[in-house]
Amino acid sequence: MLGQLPEGFTALITGAGGGIGAAVVDALLASPRPGRVIAVSRQPISRNDGRFEGLALDLATPEGRAALAHHLDGRPLHLLFNAIGLLHDEAQGIHPEKRLDDLDPQALAHLFEINATLPAMLLQALQPALKGSHPALVASLSARVGSIGDNRLGGWYGYRASKAAHNMLMKTAAVELRRLNPGLRVVCLHPGTTATGLSRPFQARVPEDKLFSPAFVAERLLAVLGERTPEESGSFYDWAGEPVAW
Repeated sequence: MLGQLPEGFTALITGAGGGIGAAVVDALLASPRPGRVIAVSRQPISRNDGRFEGLALDLATPEGRAALAHHLDGRPLHLLFNAIGLLHDEAQGIHPEKRLDDLDPQALAHLFEINATLPAMLLQALQPALKGSHPALVASLSARVGSIGDNRLGGWYGYRASKAAHNMLMKTAAVELRRLNPGLRVVCLHPGTTATGLSRPFQARVPEDKLFSPAFVAERLLAVLGERTPEESGSFYDWAGEPVAW
């Protein structure tokens, strides 16, 4: 697993309380190679493993990001896996839009905050732990619907646009971070339709063989991430290891 990282590497998973994030935590702990597995979620989580460190933080706030950076204390971070994302929120009345008439500026702003701004601000906060000369992998969950070149169906304005913005922010950060650490790779990852709370309202329309378990997705995404070369930093890949159009 992630053979380009050193034995005893430090891994950080954000959004670790969600389906994919939790599965990535479990996949990492199933391997003897990580030395520290730091899992961040808004609600406390735990695992029966001495390498596990659970942090209950709201990373959408400056205070939450500062607390995370303080916890790392500038020590080298080898793997950052960001699994934070938002498609719908019943409490806030946020749903995928079917037409222009459905657009709401507050909903759009919130989708951009969670799907695009937060991952970029996370990279900003973690720069001291990412820069240097150590090998490092940064993965952030995106979505194929965020591909402008692949958009043939329309709809889902806010989610599509916020993921497209996410991709540009990650691509741009990859350029800068490569100067701060030549051994660092940034990759946007499309997990496919996964059986989690994010996709639950839409699963009935997904063929059975196209609805993946979180455990399968975690395994595949870590494998795809581990295959990326330094020259592929700032790229966009799906769970099967195929590049996705911007």
